[in-house]
Amino acid sequence: MSLKRIFFTLILSLSFFLPLAASAQVDIGLEYGAETGLGYSDPRVTAAQIIRNVLGVLGIVTTCIMLYAGFKWMTAGGNEEDVNTAKKMISSAVIGLVIIMSAYSITLFVISRLAKATTGTTIRTP
Repeated sequence: MSLKRIFFTLILSLSFFLPLAASAQVDIGLEYGAETGLGYSDPRVTAAQIIRNVLGVLGIVTTCIMLYAGFKWMTAGGNEEDVNTAKKMISSAVIGLVIIMSAYSITLFVISRLAKATTGTTIRTP
C-alpha cells in the first residue's frame, strides 16, 4: 500500500471518528455562559470591543511609525534621501491614521445601528 493511500485513509477515518468525542459532552443547558465561566456578555458588545481594541493598537503602531519617521528626519544630517524617506513615511502614517479613524467611525456606526435594529437599544462599548 502506498504512503499516500495510508495517509488518505487515516485522515478520512479521523474525520469520521474525532467528532464522536466532541458529542460526549454533558448537557449544560441554555445558560452556557455561566456554566463555562464565560459570563453574560452580549456577542455584539464583545465584537465591538475586539474591533475597538484592534483599531486602538493600529493607532498606536501608526503613532510609533510617525515618531520613528520624525526621528529619522531629525537625524538625517542634511542627507536628502533620508529626509525624503522620512517625509514619505510621515505622509503614509497620516494616511493610515485617517483610514484607521474612518474604519473606527464606520464600525461604531454599523454596530450601533445593528444593535438598535435588533434590540431597539443602542450599545456602548467601554
